[in-house]
Amino acid sequence: MKEPIWQPSESRVKQANLNRFIDLVNQKYGLNITNYDDLYAWSVRDIPTFWQSVWEFSSIIASVPARETVSNVDQMLQARWFEGARLNFAENLLRFRDDRVALVFKGEGLPTRRLTYSELYTQVSRLASALRRAGVSSGDRIAGFMPNMIETVVAMLASASIGAVWTSCSPDFGIKGVLDRFGQIQPKVLFTADGYFYGGKRHDSLARISSILEELPCVQKVVVVPYTVPSPDLNSIPGASLYQDFAAAGENGEILFEQLPFDHPLYIMYSSGTTGVPKCIVHGAGGTLLQHQKEHLLHVDLKREDVVFYFTTCGWMMWNWLVDTLAAGVTVVLYDGSPFFPAPGVLWQLAQDEGITVFGTSAKYLAAVEKSGIRPGEVYDLSKLKTILSTGSPLAVESYDYVYRHVKEDVCLASITGGTDLISCFALANPLGPVYTGELQCRGLGMKVECFDPQGNPLLNQKGELVCTAPFPSMPIYFWNDPDQSKYKKAYFDFFPNVWRHGDYIEITSTGGVIVYGRSDATLNPGGVRIGTAEIYRQVESLPEVADSLVVGQDWDNDVRVILFVKLAEGVALSEDLKKKINTTIRENTTARHVPANIIAISDIPYTLNGKKVEMAVRSVIHNEPVQNQDALANPESLDLFKDLPELKN
Repeated sequence: MKEPIWQPSESRVKQANLNRFIDLVNQKYGLNITNYDDLYAWSVRDIPTFWQSVWEFSSIIASVPARETVSNVDQMLQARWFEGARLNFAENLLRFRDDRVALVFKGEGLPTRRLTYSELYTQVSRLASALRRAGVSSGDRIAGFMPNMIETVVAMLASASIGAVWTSCSPDFGIKGVLDRFGQIQPKVLFTADGYFYGGKRHDSLARISSILEELPCVQKVVVVPYTVPSPDLNSIPGASLYQDFAAAGENGEILFEQLPFDHPLYIMYSSGTTGVPKCIVHGAGGTLLQHQKEHLLHVDLKREDVVFYFTTCGWMMWNWLVDTLAAGVTVVLYDGSPFFPAPGVLWQLAQDEGITVFGTSAKYLAAVEKSGIRPGEVYDLSKLKTILSTGSPLAVESYDYVYRHVKEDVCLASITGGTDLISCFALANPLGPVYTGELQCRGLGMKVECFDPQGNPLLNQKGELVCTAPFPSMPIYFWNDPDQSKYKKAYFDFFPNVWRHGDYIEITSTGGVIVYGRSDATLNPGGVRIGTAEIYRQVESLPEVADSLVVGQDWDNDVRVILFVKLAEGVALSEDLKKKINTTIRENTTARHVPANIIAISDIPYTLNGKKVEMAVRSVIHNEPVQNQDALANPESLDLFKDLPELKN
């Protein structure tokens, strides 16, 4: 039987919020739930009662209660949640108004800034008043082209208090990437900083804003936050105001929180856009709030004394997820800049300095830290750290070992998976349960996640499609400019009737955990056998000679052959001996079918702006097919490296 790599202590289990929740539902509904598996089974068997219990447990603030928890629960697209309820998202995030620190901001190379809950409320009050004076009303779109800083959070909360819809992307997006997103949703107000810092360099934003505004006549007001210089020149931006001047037009006082329906639009998120213009995914205020409260309180076990950090930009859904922890009254740590400047340990230094208890990052970051050779647990005081969250891609087995050997022995390492589409998770942390190497701890409560074969049969301990077979509150309320829901249906419901197909290739294990093998649309299929790309990455990237890699399937001789591209460590050449070592490592740890037909050295690997490898774009390039939206990539020039490679012709 598989042995866990970590288990929570008795005291940690006893003090978990999840135990209080179990006591609540046992007493109220006469249940006899004693463990997570029992709770999960009940949560997907009695979906209305479970979500009503989450509402009560997390003390959702609403001026009018719902008539019904959910209607049409048997129909994914027709389900309606908490109809009749009236609430305000920002009011729930600003429920605490004391002197505890709400936000800590650390910009690359800059002094740390702090804001208490009381000060946050005051700043939101003034900015919301200024937005109202500028003509913003419920349903208007407010856009942020901002670093991950305090003013971004204030602007989002001020927008939400009015019922305006917040949307953002990080300032490293190019002009076309911004227009592909904001051009579809027509914002009335645009917040931007004058620039940002990354890797020790200053990057200007205002020149791009000038060009962007030429194509966005809908923008009536631009608000500029001075960040990289004290007094930025706004002459090139008609009608622009400095943030402090714009906010000064508002008034302090009690915030007028608009009371809105549960499914009132809150956030517009964007698909990656690697296969066309990004889809504009609209998430509702109530569903986002309730789902995040469930995840934050029950799965991550947040309490007021926690200090929560996630390394993210404002273009990734983890920013929304992070900021929404304010509803739990925690201290939120924001960081903007390179995670490796001026040294690989900069984020661990931040964890020490701020007493971070929940540290969130990407699997790619943990792998890169390991390759850098640092051992954070030996260098930094991480005594307060209790949970490490990882997402963005599957977490390699070697990264589990690295964390427990060289970061901290007693920590809950929770790999999580979900996405922009649901602004939350399908599988994530279980504070009552053990961690098994290579596995996500559990399926999320209330999320009826299953693993299907191509015929729609459920699988256990076998690989298949990640699906969700029952509705959940944070499903998108709609896609922008999709009146007949055709884009929405095509995105999730075309493959299995009345079942959400997410596009991940997974296995549900007998321990109750989940293993993610990669995106199912990037799944390799040599000889008709399905192989997840993550299975190969785990082996190849464990080798010190390999800095990064990418694997795709190439159509060949009426079949598919596996092609492995490797970005080698500095000073390393792709010799026959190294190829043999790579193949042997793959064969010994997976199967002979995983061994690539060809290994090709490449100088760069393409990633999306959110840090995800783009196998499908490379697959298109090597088959001489167009890549429709290269502006979704952080390094689009890297695609040229894959064109007309002689190694792919024989």
